[in-house]
Amino acid sequence: MDSSIAPEQVQEPLHSAVAEHTHDEEGNSMFGFIVFLLSESVIFLSFFVGYIVYKTSATDWLPEGVSGLEVREPAINTVVLVSSSFVIYFAEKALEKDNLTWFRIFLFATMAMGTYFVVGQGIEWNSLEFGFTTGVFGGTFYLLTGFHGLHVMTGILLQGIMLGRSFIPGNYDNGHFGINATSLFWHFVDVIWIILFILIYIWQ
Repeated sequence: MDSSIAPEQVQEPLHSAVAEHTHDEEGNSMFGFIVFLLSESVIFLSFFVGYIVYKTSATDWLPEGVSGLEVREPAINTVVLVSSSFVIYFAEKALEKDNLTWFRIFLFATMAMGTYFVVGQGIEWNSLEFGFTTGVFGGTFYLLTGFHGLHVMTGILLQGIMLGRSFIPGNYDNGHFGINATSLFWHFVDVIWIILFILIYIWQ
């Protein structure tokens, strides 16, 4: 009776075990990242509630001499930022098909759109007639938009890291957790901004 085992028979279960371990590790990492985003959501929710309470209870909400905020430019920035969620989605799909060229193009485009938003917000801040210490409105406005802007810059940094990793041969062969988490974070940032835009610019 031949008891010899072909090398292929030994390697196959080993490859299966490694793939299963990698899958479990990615799943656990993604779960932890989702928990992190939920904690971030709680922080933003507390800011939203505080803003609504202050706005509905303050007698003089807007600073003296300020009749309201300009909506046109922030609306354009909003369209650009929200559209970038679709672009990073295309980047994910390109990576799933191992098309690194289009992955890099879409990811770079997402970074450019995020940068456009941050620069646009900086220009808006520079043109405002009130500062961080100008009443409750000034404080809450800069706190909310600034905290969100910090998240946008973090998202751009993460995308830059993912873009750089794409030039390392075989970097994405063992999984796509990094780009999946970065994309999820970017979608989160976009949803938060939509809420902020409605609270701050639409509800005046």
